[in-house]
Amino acid sequence: MNDKVIRTGNVAVITGAAKGIGAAAARELARKGMKLCLFDRNRQALEQLAGELATETLLVTGDITHQEYQLQLKDTVYSTWGKVNLLFNNAGVKIAAGACDSPNLWRQQMEVNLLSMVATQHIFLPEMLKMDEKGAIVNLGSKEGITTPPGFAAYNASKAAVKVLTEQLSHQLLKETGTRLTAHLLVPGYTWTDMNDPGMDERSGKKPDEAWTAAQVIDYFLPRFERGDFYVICPDNAVTSEMDARRIMWAAQDILDNRPALSRWHPDWKTAFERWMKS
Repeated sequence: MNDKVIRTGNVAVITGAAKGIGAAAARELARKGMKLCLFDRNRQALEQLAGELATETLLVTGDITHQEYQLQLKDTVYSTWGKVNLLFNNAGVKIAAGACDSPNLWRQQMEVNLLSMVATQHIFLPEMLKMDEKGAIVNLGSKEGITTPPGFAAYNASKAAVKVLTEQLSHQLLKETGTRLTAHLLVPGYTWTDMNDPGMDERSGKKPDEAWTAAQVIDYFLPRFERGDFYVICPDNAVTSEMDARRIMWAAQDILDNRPALSRWHPDWKTAFERWMKS
């Protein structure tokens, strides 16, 4: 149970906090009385968000892939409040890079989505391990890192690596701390964010019917996090949890049945997959 992590007076660090899921998390955690240290490269959006929050707030601006800003984030929060109960690794980008595209595009994708999480865990965990209170690390995954659909190969690979990273971290923390420190993988469904709809405006824009809002993702996540779930895989308005489960099972069965790679999208297997989803 993680009900003692999100509580009045505890401290949360959120990366990629200015918009989308990060901002939605900040709003809800502020309502629950947590002190917030918010990180993003967009200072103006951070300040606008902070103005809405009725809680103590620290703002750090920079590039999450650079060590100087990672260390500044840690130093800022610990010099002010002396602890971190929740590290919410939310910063991410989606780069259109296929399997044969430039290694520079792949490097950029991995630096933001994967290696920044590795770095923040490396920087924050030693201090989190010292505290006597409950704590947790939440890493933002993606269904594209589980079923790996064709298209954004670099993005899919980065999120598949985040899944493995977080699973490994969870097991390590279990061995070292029991249930005092835990790790969790948040996997949104189709969410109306700037990543999926560049330039969108939550206040005046029109949300696609199939998408959830970022606030819905956080509302779904929090009770499952508090009861201790590791995998929090969110549905949306087009895909139910049951559909997600069957898609994940089909993808795993590719290996066991030695089917073609990504058989769900393979012309010889399309009909079989559709029957599977209906069965």
